[in-house]
Amino acid sequence: MDAQVRSVLRRVIQRIPNKNIENLLKKWNCLSADQLCALDYTRPKWMIVEQVTSFCEENRLNLKHITNLEMIYHIENPDKGVWHACQLTEAQDDAVGVDLTQFKEQFKAHLHGVVRHISIKIKKHEDEAIWIRIAWGDNFSKPNHLKPTYVVHHLHTSYVFISNLMAKHKIFLSISVATKHGSIKDGHLSTRSLTAMRELLLRRYQQVTYPGSLSGSLQAKSNVYPCIGKEHSEHEEMRYQMSCEAFGHGPTPKLETAVYRLETRYRGNGNHTLSDREEFFRGVVRFSSSSLLDSLRHCVASGMAEGPVTPLLSAITQRGRNYFVITDKGPGVSSQASAQRA
Repeated sequence: MDAQVRSVLRRVIQRIPNKNIENLLKKWNCLSADQLCALDYTRPKWMIVEQVTSFCEENRLNLKHITNLEMIYHIENPDKGVWHACQLTEAQDDAVGVDLTQFKEQFKAHLHGVVRHISIKIKKHEDEAIWIRIAWGDNFSKPNHLKPTYVVHHLHTSYVFISNLMAKHKIFLSISVATKHGSIKDGHLSTRSLTAMRELLLRRYQQVTYPGSLSGSLQAKSNVYPCIGKEHSEHEEMRYQMSCEAFGHGPTPKLETAVYRLETRYRGNGNHTLSDREEFFRGVVRFSSSSLLDSLRHCVASGMAEGPVTPLLSAITQRGRNYFVITDKGPGVSSQASAQRA
């Protein structure tokens, strides 16, 4: 193995917790049973890395095998790194007929046609997701396998999830060509959790109105705490209903941030500007939490935030975004955000 292959292997093994290395290597299926048994996963990580590297050289494994191990790691750990959502638009009439083989051929043919040195690996996962690993080079340098781009797409959906794509490579990404769409645009959604992103955009979480059994639970609470009267129960039920309608009932996608970029003017009650200055007031408001949607839902349900829920917050789930631009043209959320995410 050359230096680049060894570097890729070391980086993958170093990312994996010791307790998960054995399971990942078994799924990789490139080491013998005796070699797997010879590994001591309680030893320091650097010793495990050296031993795995030695076994790989002994088995004459090449870059293709090592990048396959890296893909298995990313598929098994989808909530690592930063992911950005993009949306496919202008679907052609035959877009619904694209199959995996056709997608692979179109995707690879286009990229190989515009980039001389590039490495593309495509794998279909059990959940029907297509995982794509792209190592970029150019006309003068070989692909850099230490900084690959990862793309995830579910065929016949309009969303694409991308991690570690440099600005200079965006123009080459041919996902819209391979899926028979006219263009691809920024989805204004980014997070460290690919799982949360897919749950939100592909509607995989319980985004229904609040359950009818809530009144019974509130009545039980009133029996435990006699000081909570009927009026309090009604207000609590109303708040909980509003929180469920805005953010769903049950576990929510684990988003960590929501960013609002302001480009507005100060206005009084008569909708007239309070300043003669022509410049906009510009600023950024960022909400952060380990689970933002859960936190917002709790704020509404507990009465910490007044209802009804502002569209600026409910738009996170309803529009599948966590980056917004608020302009001076009127209330609501601007969909034309050309600025870079904060």
